Amino acid sequence: MELVTKKIQFSTQGNSEIINLTDLVKVHLGDTDSKSGFVHLFIAGATGGLTTMEYEPGLIDDFRQTFQRIAPEEAEYCHNLTHDDRNAHSHIRASLIGPSLSIPFENTSLHLGKWQDIVFIDFDNRPRKREVILQIVGER
Repeated sequence: MELVTKKIQFSTQGNSEIINLTDLVKVHLGDTDSKSGFVHLFIAGATGGLTTMEYEPGLIDDFRQTFQRIAPEEAEYCHNLTHDDRNAHSHIRASLIGPSLSIPFENTSLHLGKWQDIVFIDFDNRPRKREVILQIVGER
């Protein structure tokens, strides 16, 4: 068993920006000697999430609108009463998606569906520098 840890760093604009990480994950996987196993991704931060989705403009808009209905930015939140950042909705949205994701691979190919991509969603209300920790656990 081999464990390889990588970091993917990028800047975001916030406000439910969705960033496709699939190609970067594939590049990092290809740089290892592992042939089968799993890739685990984790975002250290309370206002971002990782998931999979079909990365196309219509669904990206639908996703943003859905989260605006579930946790609207303009709603009253206790967090906003004690913090000046006014990003309680960001924390709630990120908690619903979650900070991590694992994907199996075989013959260095990710087991993703035909239209399935790995995405990071920045729910914060301001631009941020982000870092996703990527761990590849596999056998040669």
